[in-house]
Amino acid sequence: MASPRRTAAQLSIPHLREALHSLESKMATLLSERDRLEARLEQAVRLQSPVQRVPNDLLSTIFTIAVLDGEEEDSITLSNFMLVCQYWREVAVNTPMLWTRIAMGTHRSVDRALLKLDRSRTAPLHISLDFSPRMEHGTVSTESIITAMDLMRPAIWRWKTFHLTVPSRPQAHVALTRCKEQAPLLEVVSIHVAHSMQEDHYSTPPLPLFERYTPRLRSTSFTSFNFNWDPALLNNLRVLKLGGYWNGFSPSVDVILTTLRGCPQLEELVLRNMSDVDPESCASLISDSSEQDDYALARVSDTRTIHLPRLRRVSFYYSGNLRTRTVFSLLSFPALESIELCYLDNVSPILESLRRQSLTVLPLRHLRIESCFLNELRFARLLPRLPALNSLELVDVEDVTPNLMRNFATPPVSQTWVCPKLTTLSLEGCTAIDWETLRSIVESRLPPHSHAFPRQAAQQGALVRPAVSISSASASSSRPVVSSSSSSASAFAATAHILSHQPSAPVLLSSSHAMGRPVRLESIDLTRCQQISKEMVQWLRMYVSDVKCEAVKSLWGEPSLS
Repeated sequence: MASPRRTAAQLSIPHLREALHSLESKMATLLSERDRLEARLEQAVRLQSPVQRVPNDLLSTIFTIAVLDGEEEDSITLSNFMLVCQYWREVAVNTPMLWTRIAMGTHRSVDRALLKLDRSRTAPLHISLDFSPRMEHGTVSTESIITAMDLMRPAIWRWKTFHLTVPSRPQAHVALTRCKEQAPLLEVVSIHVAHSMQEDHYSTPPLPLFERYTPRLRSTSFTSFNFNWDPALLNNLRVLKLGGYWNGFSPSVDVILTTLRGCPQLEELVLRNMSDVDPESCASLISDSSEQDDYALARVSDTRTIHLPRLRRVSFYYSGNLRTRTVFSLLSFPALESIELCYLDNVSPILESLRRQSLTVLPLRHLRIESCFLNELRFARLLPRLPALNSLELVDVEDVTPNLMRNFATPPVSQTWVCPKLTTLSLEGCTAIDWETLRSIVESRLPPHSHAFPRQAAQQGALVRPAVSISSASASSSRPVVSSSSSSASAFAATAHILSHQPSAPVLLSSSHAMGRPVRLESIDLTRCQQISKEMVQWLRMYVSDVKCEAVKSLWGEPSLS
C-alpha cells in the first residue's frame, strides 16, 4: 500500500505544472509538424494544377500577349501578374519583352525607365519621349529632354520605334544631336514639334541622323522638323506622314515626287498643314488639256507616272492645292481604299484623277471631302465608278446639291445603283440638301421584303414598294402597325405633310432585281443641317440605326435630341 505522503508528493503542484508543460510542448511540436505537412500537401496539390505546369516560355508568351496586345502597355495587368505568386513574379521579371516599352516625359519616372532598360536586356526597344507643352505640365525644360536622350542613347542599337514630341524646333535639334549611332533595328520614327508656326534660325538639321544607317526603317512621321529632306530617312517606306511646314520650309513638288519614287511599296501617305507652292516661282505652268477647265499644274523635272501598287490610304489636309493637284496627277494607285481631301479649295482635278484610275481598278471604300469646292458634274461621273464605296463624308461642301444626291436614290431601269454598298453617309454642314431628297435616298435603299423591317409590318405581295410612306401607312387601316412609336411618328408626319409623296417607282420582288439592290444605310450624320427638323430626324431613326444631329435643348435647357 502506497504511503499517503508519497501520493501527496506525486500530486504536488510543481509536478502537475511540469506535466502540463511537457504535454503542451508535445502538442506544439505536433501542431507544427501538422502545419508543415498541410503546406506540403497544398503545394503538391497546387503543382497538379494545369496552370502550375505551364512551361516558363509559354507563360512568358501569355504575359506578353496580355500586357502588350494593345497600342499602349497595360501596366495594371502586369502588376497584377506579379502579385499572384513568387513564381509568376520571377517569370515576369525574366521576360525581357514585358519591359521594352519605355516612356519618358514631364511626369514620367526616370527610375521606372531605368528599371525597364535593365530588365529588357537585349530585346528591341520602343522609345517614347513625350514632352508636349501642356498647361498642366508647365514649362518644359531643355535639360529634362537632354537627360532623357542621354539615358536612351546607349541603347540606340536596340531601338525599334522612336517617338519624340517637344515644344519647339531648337529643343528637337538639341535632342537629336544625340542620335549619332547606327540604328539597325529602327522601323518607326516620329518627330513632332508642337509649335510649328514659330520662326527661328534652326534651319540646319543635325545631320546625319543615325549615321544614315536605318535599313529596316518603314514608317516616318515628321511634323515641323527640318531634316533637309534627307533621302536616307525617306527611302523604302511603307508609311509617310509630313505636316507643319510653312513658308520656305515646305517641300517642293519635286521633293515629294522624288520621295514617292523611292518608296514603291508605300501603303499610306499623309500630307497636312503646308504652305502651297508659289506659282510665280515655277518655271512654267501647264494646263490639263483633257478638260475644258483651266486647272494649272506646276512643271516638274520628271513627269513619269509613279506606280504605287500597295497604296491604300491617302490624306491631304491643307497641303496646298497646287502641290496636291500636281502630285496626285502623276500617281497610279490601283489598291487605294481610303482618301481624304480637306481644305484644298477646288478638288475637281483630283476627282478626275480618281475617275481615270477607276477605268482600270479602284477599290475605294472611304471618301471624305471637307471644306472644298468641286465640280458637280465631275463628281457625278465619279460616283458610278465606285461600287465598293461604303463610307462617304461630305463636310461643309457647298456644291452638294439635291440634284447630285439624287444619284443615290432609285436609278432608272436601264442604269445600275450608284454606290450599292454605301452604309455610312455624312452630310455635316451641307445645308443645301432638302428633305425630299434625303427621304428618297433612305426609302429607296430599304430592303424590299417584310422580314427586313424590324419596326414595321408590310403587306406581302408580288408588287412591293422599296419603302412604305408613313403618311399612307397611317391613313390605311388595313396595314397593321407593330410599334407604337412608329404609329405616333407616322401620325405626326402625316400632319406635318413631310412624307406625303409616294416613292417614285415600284420594285418587283424578282430574284435578279433583289441581287442588284443596295445595302441599307446604317449611319447618317446631319450635324449642323438646320433644314432638317426634329420630326424628320425621328422618322429617319425608324429606318437608320445611327442618326447623328445637333442636340435640341428642351424648355429646361437639357438636350432632348442627340
